[in-house]
Amino acid sequence: MTGGIQLAPHDPDWARAAAAEGAAITGALQGLAVTVHHIGSTSVPGLIAKPILDLLLEIGDLAALDARDGDLIGLGYEAMGAFGIPGRRYFRKDSAAGRRTHQLHAFATGSEGARRHLAFRDYLRAHPEIAGEYGALKQRLVARTRDAEHYMDGKEGWVQATEAASLRWTAARLG
Repeated sequence: MTGGIQLAPHDPDWARAAAAEGAAITGALQGLAVTVHHIGSTSVPGLIAKPILDLLLEIGDLAALDARDGDLIGLGYEAMGAFGIPGRRYFRKDSAAGRRTHQLHAFATGSEGARRHLAFRDYLRAHPEIAGEYGALKQRLVARTRDAEHYMDGKEGWVQATEAASLRWTAARLG
């Protein structure tokens, strides 16, 4: 990302933009069993975020997606394969100016990867005080460095601990 990490206050329009992009993805992949979810910090009301929409694509068959990645490329995405995470297909989309606008994480429906992302999102939505801690951590990290790698490393422990809590919370809710 040019210029390093940039954070923005929550924008209520992110939900509309994510829904519109989800509809475009669903349309492009017509005939495949897919569900698109808005995830990441832009999906949590009130949470400061990098203004990049993260979407989770749950699909019945990753091989079918691999055969149709040209449909997502047609929407402006770059296909990156697993990009370091087994069981995932990662796509990214930049604006004409070269600024990242979307990240699409595709996992098999109901997979551990999909459940993890959705649990984390739902936990932050249900616990605004925890989301606030996350926002404060992000601001502290950006104040120290705008380097993406240092920023991600600085969040890693907090995210892992909160992800574990979110999975326990989700399991307890599902009973």
